[in-house]
Amino acid sequence: MRIEVWADVVCPWMYIGKRRLERALAGRGGEPVEVVWRPYRTDPTAPAEATPRAGLLTDPDAREALRECAPGLTPEENRDRVADEARAEGLGPRWGAVWRASSHDAHRLIALALDAGGARLQDAVVEAVLRAHFVEGLDISDREVLGRISDGAGFPSGGALLDDGAGEEQVRELLLRGKAMGVRTSPTYVAAGLALAGAQPAESIAALLRDAEAAGEPRRLPEEVERLRYAEALLDVRDPLGALTLLRPLLAGHGDDPNVRLLAARAYYASAQLGRARGILEQLVADAPDDAYARLLLGRTLERQGLPAEAAPHLRMAAAMVPDYG
Repeated sequence: MRIEVWADVVCPWMYIGKRRLERALAGRGGEPVEVVWRPYRTDPTAPAEATPRAGLLTDPDAREALRECAPGLTPEENRDRVADEARAEGLGPRWGAVWRASSHDAHRLIALALDAGGARLQDAVVEAVLRAHFVEGLDISDREVLGRISDGAGFPSGGALLDDGAGEEQVRELLLRGKAMGVRTSPTYVAAGLALAGAQPAESIAALLRDAEAAGEPRRLPEEVERLRYAEALLDVRDPLGALTLLRPLLAGHGDDPNVRLLAARAYYASAQLGRARGILEQLVADAPDDAYARLLLGRTLERQGLPAEAAPHLRMAAAMVPDYG
């Protein structure tokens, strides 16, 4: 059985949640559990060059990121609460990040470790990154620091892979997949289609694992179908550019599929790329004149391009086929 943990290495609840997950795993029998770490960004506005956290609580953007990490608490209240929880999990006595650092490259390293050596190597890299950030006070956005972390965790090629740009597209897509799945909190535990948000007690994580084991792994959809569904979910949460990122391989390999083309047209329309949307929709309407929705979207696209006379016939035909479109 596999459990995926979507979390951000600069969120202290990830480190606390990791310890609680380890206790949950230590106290259970049943089938072996593979833990896979997936990226999440709690502070996407963190600067590329790390800054001292000393002034963090006076920065409006940083305060907003901290509020998202602990809804209902002020950043000051959250800081004190986290310190208490960390001590209870044995993560003291020295605790607390020194730098406000982007976690992007650290997530790349973690994803690359999974590809290179599986879950065990990835876990070693995750532990080393968290310790460096929260205990050793290092800047984990620094490539040299990440290289040393990688070496110490048994992943000597990690630093060179980062320098070569490896993992960029993979992490970008994983972040979009997490968003499409509805991940909104660091950490979020997902197993057998069940999810548990937040650094919950070990007992709650153990209960999730029992429920997931009882449910069994859901049938895995083909990669193309899964990608299409994630892209559609991103459109539903108003991220058309993210949808287009996930659709790019499908457009390259399955560009004749009408479902792929229609979803791409919707994403182009939603992101105001009207010329691209129009090109796809005109071909869809030519191929399937009775596709009411394609006609409706083509009419609306033409309207937004300032072409009401060209839009009108398509809108009338769409309304005739489906009265709700009128």
